[in-house]
Amino acid sequence: MKVLVISHEYPPIGGGGGKVVQDLCAGLASRGYQIHLLTALWENLPKREESDNLVIERLLSGRTQSFRADFKAMALFVWKSFWRGLKVIHEWQPDLIHAHFAVPAGAAAFALSVFTRKPYVITAHGGDVPGGAPEKTGGWFRFVLPLSKPVWKRASAIAAVSSQTRQLAFKQYAADIQVIPNGIDPKAYKPGKFTPGKTPTIIYIGRFSPEKNALAVPLVLADLVHLDWNCVMLGDGPQMDEVKALIKENLLEKRFILPGWVEPGEVAAWMEKSDILLMPSLREAMPMAGLQALAMGLALVASDIGSVPDIVKNGENGFLVKPGDLNGYGEALKKLLGDKALLESGRLKSREMVTQFDMQRVITAYEDLYQKVLKGKIG
Repeated sequence: MKVLVISHEYPPIGGGGGKVVQDLCAGLASRGYQIHLLTALWENLPKREESDNLVIERLLSGRTQSFRADFKAMALFVWKSFWRGLKVIHEWQPDLIHAHFAVPAGAAAFALSVFTRKPYVITAHGGDVPGGAPEKTGGWFRFVLPLSKPVWKRASAIAAVSSQTRQLAFKQYAADIQVIPNGIDPKAYKPGKFTPGKTPTIIYIGRFSPEKNALAVPLVLADLVHLDWNCVMLGDGPQMDEVKALIKENLLEKRFILPGWVEPGEVAAWMEKSDILLMPSLREAMPMAGLQALAMGLALVASDIGSVPDIVKNGENGFLVKPGDLNGYGEALKKLLGDKALLESGRLKSREMVTQFDMQRVITAYEDLYQKVLKGKIG
């Protein structure tokens, strides 16, 4: 089967959703599917890469930040991927189109389907759904929403990465949506060894932005200075300066490391040296960082939102906290930092749980979805 995949995020640009696209494309290619991916160009990355059954083609879209695409960059990506997609479809004749992120890739897939009559599948990752990330997309969804409804209506099949994303979509779109969670390859991750006598390392991974609640990290840890810990915050974003100011204000410079935005491979290396993932997000769908934490055998302290309860069993591999509750995050961290046996058992439990999210199951779910689309059983 030939599949034209469209996604404006693909490592090293974007967040967890891009990593999901990468893993899914690689997994499908390994099973014999022929994949042609259209994504966004970034800096000096090659415009075209080819490997067994997988072609990656990067299009100039005016993207100015690796971790975020503004409205202009997304609009240009729709335009570029549509015209390039027309040529690929004419020359290559894919069986279907798979758009990751209903906005912007879904718009390109819709236009291509209108002109070529090729069926398309959408995967909604969270922020591409009204209400999924209002602080980022609430403003422009007021204008985009009417235009997006035909995109959802024409799709032959739609998958959402979490039940929360699915429910948000139901509020705006009359569509049949199934949940296919993000997945991960447990074999690709090698957990670090737990050393009880070592200073525990807390790690934060993600955008430094309001919805990720990055400011909570230094605020919470400022009240835990009496405990033994170090903290690594991976990522970048609009709140970076505020995070640095809070660290300095609370005299925590020697206990924090801020490497900035790092390559996916570097994330695993940092996690290997860590013990606890702190994820104080105010909004999440199915967080890729959380799945990586399971694979790396980390305990988790995370907000009780979205599909996070699927990966955090309260009191077993970590703790769930009411979103935005700084005292709650602090109390959970105290328990793990003050009880090395609890921390060790939490890490072991995470590694056990990761098998539930094996990427091979996710790939099989998409294979079934593709077959149903081509057989005309849905859509």
